[in-house]
Amino acid sequence: MTDLAAFATFAEALADGARAEALRWSEREWAVEDKNEGGAFDPVTRADRAVERVMREMIEAHWPDHGIQGEEFGSTPGAGRYCWSLDPIDGTRSFICGLPTWTVLIALLDEGQPVLGVIDAPRLGERFIGHGDFGDLAVASGRRRLRTSQCRTLSEARLSTTDPFLFSAEDRVRFEQVRQASRMTRYGLDGYAYGRLAAGGLDLIIESGLAPHDLNALVPVVRAAGGAVGDWDGATDFSQGRLVAAASTELLQEAVAQLARRDGA
Repeated sequence: MTDLAAFATFAEALADGARAEALRWSEREWAVEDKNEGGAFDPVTRADRAVERVMREMIEAHWPDHGIQGEEFGSTPGAGRYCWSLDPIDGTRSFICGLPTWTVLIALLDEGQPVLGVIDAPRLGERFIGHGDFGDLAVASGRRRLRTSQCRTLSEARLSTTDPFLFSAEDRVRFEQVRQASRMTRYGLDGYAYGRLAAGGLDLIIESGLAPHDLNALVPVVRAAGGAVGDWDGATDFSQGRLVAAASTELLQEAVAQLARRDGA
């Protein structure tokens, strides 16, 4: 059982378990802690840890030789080529505010590269799955293939970022250049924005400061839907946490060119 379709079936089982656990906690009281005391507020709840624990237990039971990289409990080395990347609640700020756009992010890495991604939105009942050139949106009424809008020009693009105030001062200026050239901008969607891009609702997302567990699941989903993903230089070095996801290669290239502009040139 090593093909991606089979692993995708297991990844959806992980998402089912995570969804049930997350929704159980979101109906109860939870303690909110700050993981970055003294710095920018970085919230974590008991729900984050409980959801990751459920997924870890499932992986350890089914694939004991696989590694695990999770936001809350760190890395567990594996014995082979495969490793699971877990972000139990992406958008914890939305979660603790009662907003519905938080997601569970699950990725399978093959020799360190993300080859399978699941973006699950428990409150909205939406699940975005991508591997290779296969992408699906699963909702209660059924499934449909994911396909980006194929928007090719910045002037027509619907842009999103989680929060421009998470950027450094320099990166905020660079983002603003893209924002001014875009048709419209929406904020605060975290990982859910990438699902909507894959489904054709958004065209461009620009982020900075992402950790591997933030982005590993996003890349396969966007690419499977026909989109393009790169760093702020248009390459694929995500070690700095800078990500540009676009509905088409042409739009990615135009956004990268706009990010590179200096002094209004």
